[in-house]
Amino acid sequence: MKTSLSLIISAILAQVQAQSPHYQTETIPLPEGEIVEVSAIALMPDKKVAIADRRGQIWIGSGLYEDDLSKVRWRSFAKGLHEPLGMYWKEGSLIVQQRTELTRLRDTNQDGQADDFSCLCDAWGASHDYHEYAFGSDPDVNGDTWAVLCLTGSAKTGADWRGWAVRIDQAGKMHPEVSGVRSPGGIGFNPQGDLFYTDNQGLWNGSSSLKWLKPGGFVGNPTGNVSAKKFGLPEPPQPQSGSRIQIERKKDPRLIPPAVVFPHGKVGQSPTAVVPDLTEGKFGPFAGQLLVGEQTHSEVQRVDLEMVNGFYQGAVFKFLKGYGSGVVPLRLAPDGSLFAGGTNRGWGSRGAQPFSLERTRWKGGVPFEIKTMRVTPSGFKLRFTQEVDAELAADPANYPMKAWTYIYQKSYGSPEVDQATPQVTAAKVSEDRLGVEITVKGWVQGHVHHLDAQALKSAEGKPLWHPDAYYTLNEIPFARSGGIE
Repeated sequence: MKTSLSLIISAILAQVQAQSPHYQTETIPLPEGEIVEVSAIALMPDKKVAIADRRGQIWIGSGLYEDDLSKVRWRSFAKGLHEPLGMYWKEGSLIVQQRTELTRLRDTNQDGQADDFSCLCDAWGASHDYHEYAFGSDPDVNGDTWAVLCLTGSAKTGADWRGWAVRIDQAGKMHPEVSGVRSPGGIGFNPQGDLFYTDNQGLWNGSSSLKWLKPGGFVGNPTGNVSAKKFGLPEPPQPQSGSRIQIERKKDPRLIPPAVVFPHGKVGQSPTAVVPDLTEGKFGPFAGQLLVGEQTHSEVQRVDLEMVNGFYQGAVFKFLKGYGSGVVPLRLAPDGSLFAGGTNRGWGSRGAQPFSLERTRWKGGVPFEIKTMRVTPSGFKLRFTQEVDAELAADPANYPMKAWTYIYQKSYGSPEVDQATPQVTAAKVSEDRLGVEITVKGWVQGHVHHLDAQALKSAEGKPLWHPDAYYTLNEIPFARSGGIE
């Protein structure tokens, strides 16, 4: 046991050292003597930051943007909430997603503590089950808030609308929008304003994934369909257990395939928060992409999305490691400060701390990475953060690839099945040496495609910081003209 733990700690320390030239992660002091299992983060005016914890407290802090974090100060703002897992600031109020309701908190007498707790909506059900988490979003373009409601025990429907994504309009009315949710870990928008959430491996989920919450869609788990029947809505799809997502979506177009699958164990195993990088380069060379938290592995992953034939798909890359606890909420500030909250109670994590709050900032060095991986009618187009060694990049043998999918079934998870070995038959380097277009034979629609690019080097001889890319191929585009961007 000690040997295994030592190996894990050594691997984490090695990763932290590897990322230190590019990103710096620092521990933010939490309220002294308090247990603060950070579960939600909100940015406020005057560079203040609000944090909520799983035990129902909200704290407001100052100094979290300063170079000297010893100057951080906290004040208690509210207590007695029910496991808040979503929070944002709007027009002088904190809007908080509790397990049983969406709540507006205000400090009407300006004494620094909330004195007005207003229920905005409580139209969904809850039982006494510990696992009925409710993750809340920031407001959408219409000012509405969304919530993804975990199944009872992550497997049953012990209350109304469990297993659904619901929208709460500004009048407080709830609208069931998307069925098929199992066990969410976070919810957030991409830069285009479309909404995504992370779902964990389990029943009807072969592996954890990032899923698009397309209104009217079904995202995979039929357990919550009973609410549609009870309240007179059209019955969502009833997939066949033991099938494949690619087969079942042809039967019913309401089934929205996972946008990006996170292969279990290889890219974490409990994805959480979803935040877009809107900093225009203040957090490094990945502006416009998504950052996704990871609880079990105490990490942050990077996702490059694209829409093909009306469906989202894309690649996930490993990104940041070494956080003190299991990452649950993330909040990326406009100045490029990434705030990460953590907890490991009930959810064991590689980060050994029981709870944490940390800040990661880009130090200015550009790592050699695959910046984007996009599909073409005949393969993939890669863009890099630095110029590649053209000779290595032009050799098709330097792009070994494997592909697989998962059994779509009502039992828990799935092994990797239907393995294939696509072959890269050609590689064309762009004139600026920042791009390579590879031709692939034997790829499989509906499969995850793992590209191992460790043989590549930058023009300066540097290896890729993260050589593995995992692309979920839901759709293959139609042939079109155009070269490498």
